[in-house]
Amino acid sequence: MQARMKNPVLVLPETLQALLAVSNSIKDRGLSENIMDLVHLRVSQINGCSVCTDMGFRKLQKAGETMERIVGVSAWREMPYFSDAERAALALGEAATRLADRPDAVSDEIWNEAAKHYDEKALSALIVAIAIDNVWNRLNSTVRQQAGASWN
Repeated sequence: MQARMKNPVLVLPETLQALLAVSNSIKDRGLSENIMDLVHLRVSQINGCSVCTDMGFRKLQKAGETMERIVGVSAWREMPYFSDAERAALALGEAATRLADRPDAVSDEIWNEAAKHYDEKALSALIVAIAIDNVWNRLNSTVRQQAGASWN
C-alpha cells in the first residue's frame, strides 16, 4: 500500500508546529508518560492507525515496557497486567475515541473512575492526549500513511 499524499502536516507545517505545541503543553502535568503511551497505543489500535500503533509499540518497548503489557493493551479488560489507574485511563481513552458508539459517550461510571485516580490537571492532560492521538490517527489513516515509511 502507498500513501495517497504527503502527510497534511508537511503540506501545512504550521499545523505540525501547533500539534507539537499542544502535545508539549501536557507534559509534566501529573500523568505519567507510560500511561499516556498505553492509552496512545489503545486509541491507535481502535482507529486502525498503522503509523501510531507501530510508533506506540516501539516507544513502549524502548521504554522497557513488558511484552505482556504491550500486547495486552488490546484486551486490557481481561488481562491482569494493568493497575486500576491504568484501566481507568484506558477506559476513558476508548470512550472518548468511540464517542458515537453509545448515547452517553463518556458515561458517569467511566468518568468517575478516571476522576478517582487523577486530579484535575492530570485528567485534563489525559483528555487532551486522547484528543491529540485521535487527530494524528485521523490524519495518518486518511492519507494512508504507512508505518515505517517516510512522510515525504
